[in-house]
Amino acid sequence: MIQLINITHFFGEQQLYSNLNWAINMGSKVGLVGNNGSGKTTLLKILMGLIEPKEGNITFPRNSRIGYLPQDLVEIENIPLLNYLKKQAGIDSLEKELRIIEENVAQTAQNQGEGYKTLLKRHDLLVHQYEQLGGYEFTAMAQKVLKGLGFAEEDGQRYTGEFSGGWKMRISLAAILLSSPNVLLLDEPTNHLDTESMEWLEDWLSHFSGTLITISHDRHFLDKICSSIAELSHENITVYKGNFTWYLEEKARREEELERIARKQRSEIEKEMAFIERFRYKATKATQVQSRIKRLEKMNIVEIDDSQKVIGIHFPQSPRSGHEVLSVKDVQKDYGNHTVFQHISFTVHRGEKIALVGVNGAGKSTLSRLISLSEQPTYGEVSLGYNVKMGFFSQESAKNLTYSRTIWEEISHTGYLGTDMEKRSLLGAFLFSGDDIYKSISVLSGGEKSRVALLKLLLEETNLLILDEPTNHLDMQTRDVFQQALTEYGGTVIIVSHDRYFLDNLVTRVIEIRDGEIFDYPGNYSYFIEKRAERLNQQKDIEASKEKENVSSKNDEKERKRKEAEQRNLLYREKQKIMKHLSPLEEKIEKTEEEKQEIESMLCDPTFLENSQEVQKIMVRYNEINALLSQYMKEWESLMEQIDFVEKEVMQETSS
Repeated sequence: MIQLINITHFFGEQQLYSNLNWAINMGSKVGLVGNNGSGKTTLLKILMGLIEPKEGNITFPRNSRIGYLPQDLVEIENIPLLNYLKKQAGIDSLEKELRIIEENVAQTAQNQGEGYKTLLKRHDLLVHQYEQLGGYEFTAMAQKVLKGLGFAEEDGQRYTGEFSGGWKMRISLAAILLSSPNVLLLDEPTNHLDTESMEWLEDWLSHFSGTLITISHDRHFLDKICSSIAELSHENITVYKGNFTWYLEEKARREEELERIARKQRSEIEKEMAFIERFRYKATKATQVQSRIKRLEKMNIVEIDDSQKVIGIHFPQSPRSGHEVLSVKDVQKDYGNHTVFQHISFTVHRGEKIALVGVNGAGKSTLSRLISLSEQPTYGEVSLGYNVKMGFFSQESAKNLTYSRTIWEEISHTGYLGTDMEKRSLLGAFLFSGDDIYKSISVLSGGEKSRVALLKLLLEETNLLILDEPTNHLDMQTRDVFQQALTEYGGTVIIVSHDRYFLDNLVTRVIEIRDGEIFDYPGNYSYFIEKRAERLNQQKDIEASKEKENVSSKNDEKERKRKEAEQRNLLYREKQKIMKHLSPLEEKIEKTEEEKQEIESMLCDPTFLENSQEVQKIMVRYNEINALLSQYMKEWESLMEQIDFVEKEVMQETSS
């Protein structure tokens, strides 16, 4: 059992824990949760021995082997990747010592004295340790772990210094998993993983027989891996048996019961106070009054915690765009000699909520920059539809803030017309409260700047949001609020995110970038995962068939892709026929509405109303325009019904 006993600790002047006690059974898988600033990362560092608490003790069972993954990147020695993993696991040093001993044994084998016997004993001990660490299978195991985390087979020979920061975090994770730990302390292990790597890690951890304590904002991860949730709140810790979903339900039940008790207590206090006020000055009731006063003084008041109440976010009203919001036609993007993708074509329609997904390096962020018009394609065309007001968020958006302003000033320099109270509520939802809102942008952390940039974008009047990893610096509550706001948002959303729970409750369409092509899935994220699993199973069956029959199935694969392309093209051609009528009709509606507004402005002019003949003439035209608009809108609704019908027809053919 791991035990934390009477832990008290401060971060600066802020008290994080007060006599915190926590017992963790070996073999448990625990999710450590809590608001930002509650001390989750600090508690992991205390467990790891990197920070000494102000008061209290920590005990681990004997023979504990701890693997710790910090949230921030640590320095990695610049040597070949497989060599680095061997060194971190202790395999490298054992192999070197074994080689030296084996050479010495060969040299002293003739006399076989005490030195020889000592060498043999040491050799046996090292061989035992080597076997325990999986030394004989280590290279095969390392390649398996690296593949699971998204590395190519040839990456094993590359120097670690060649990899980016995100890939170095994966290297650190691989080193920890391969070090034969029986206790894992993981701080945001999924931060730099794509979906496929996350799924592999979940599978690895589900088979891990040791103890796991992990901090994560990924609900799906916590639900799948954890058997209990430990919540840091009010300088102490509360443990809930069950996964994250069960924790939320149980916590809600406890809070509801606490509120019921608090209401009952308030009612009792009001009755007692009424009695005291009524009979305070009557001598015959003096004893009873004093008795009730003492009872109130001794009463333990049940307090309700309002600090974690969710604040809603509501975007400004979106101006209405045309039906076709974005068109991508035969796009290719090259960087030097490297082609990221080619022949990419798709259309986005008003109101769609779309996820862009794919493994790291597939081109999600590149595509988001192209469709936001931040970059130009090498070939092809990206165009926006009628009346589209676009907003784009990426990890670079924080650079566009005015660093000399405070947070409050920066938010006030948007088109948002809400009251100061509403602005404070929005800032609170994005984890800025109290005097924090008067901090200068220049002193904020990278994550805080990103939150300000995201909130600033959301307060602008847009009808198309393109968001590249917007949830990276949001806690769980803020993610929930943000997801609900995007669901209610009247415009169109295209989002890149690795948060599977967030996407599953938001998107209605998934576009996967894979091997330089796109694959379109009409449905939520779970539907995409289901279809992807079917595809992967089909691929496994094909590979098994190849091995068994030694027959190439390349032609079958081409035929499958050709049929899929034909089905996608069928939808595109049928819709294009209708769109030829729809676009001119929307232009007619726009011009007719403008003329109607001009006439209504004239009818509001007292000078114009004095000329009765002109008024009569303009009223005739006004009635004609209203009739025209009514006719146009019926035609528009008919065309929209045709588009819906075509989409349903093709979907039925695709799924059959």
